[in-house]
Formats: sequence, C-alpha cells, structure tokens
Amino acid sequence: MIIEFDDNLITGNDMIDTQHKELIDRIRQFVTSCENGEGQRKAVTMLDYLEEYTNFHFGEEEKLQESMGYPELKQHQEKHGEFKKALKELHEFLEDSEGPTEEFVRQVERNVVEWLFNHIKTFDRSVAEYIYMRDSLA
Repeated sequence: MIIEFDDNLITGNDMIDTQHKELIDRIRQFVTSCENGEGQRKAVTMLDYLEEYTNFHFGEEEKLQESMGYPELKQHQEKHGEFKKALKELHEFLEDSEGPTEEFVRQVERNVVEWLFNHIKTFDRSVAEYIYMRDSLA
C-alpha cells in the first residue's frame, strides 16, 4: 500500500495540510517498521510516536474549528475519537503478540491509513472549505 501525501489529500488550509504531511509520514514510517519485522519494542515505540503526533494534530484542528465557529465540531471530535480508539486497539494487539504480524499490518492499513485518507478527503476538506467560505465573506 502506498502511504504518501498527494494532491488528493490537499484541503487548501496550509496548517492542516502541513500537519497531514507529517502525520502521513509518521504512519508510513510505522508501517515500514512493521513490515520490516523490526519487533514489538520498535513497533510500540513507533506507535507511541504516531499517537503523540495524532493527539497534537487533532487538538490543533479542533482549536481551529472552535475559533472559526465550525458548526460540525462535535461530529468532527467524535471522528477523531474513533481514530484514537483504533490506535489504542493496535496497542492492545501489540501487547498480546510478539510483534507486528501481517494481520496487524492489515489492521493498520484499514483502521489507520484508509480511515485517515477518507477522513481528510471528507471531514477535513469540509472544515477547510468552511474556513475559506467564511474568510471570503468577511
């Protein structure tokens, strides 16, 4: 699976796009580490690294939405909660295994990569469009 930021993921908001690039890079590093069989300790470290940036990024997005009066903030926060739950489940999976398996990598691709790409293309793009429209009318 190709994990890279491309034009399909651009929202048009510089802050959001820059943070998405970093987040996707961290996910790519995490998946590469898992696919290379670098072991449980490395996978847990990389997952922690990913979670840390995810929490930072979601916090920044939510602060931006709140400051702009984004009407769907609560729904967006719920979606962020789904992603955080998926990361927690991946932690639990790793704790119960000796390292990342092929099934683990499939779960990462489905519950992290695909989820995030879809979220960016729908929810985050809607936020950026709202901000653009709001600024254009001001």
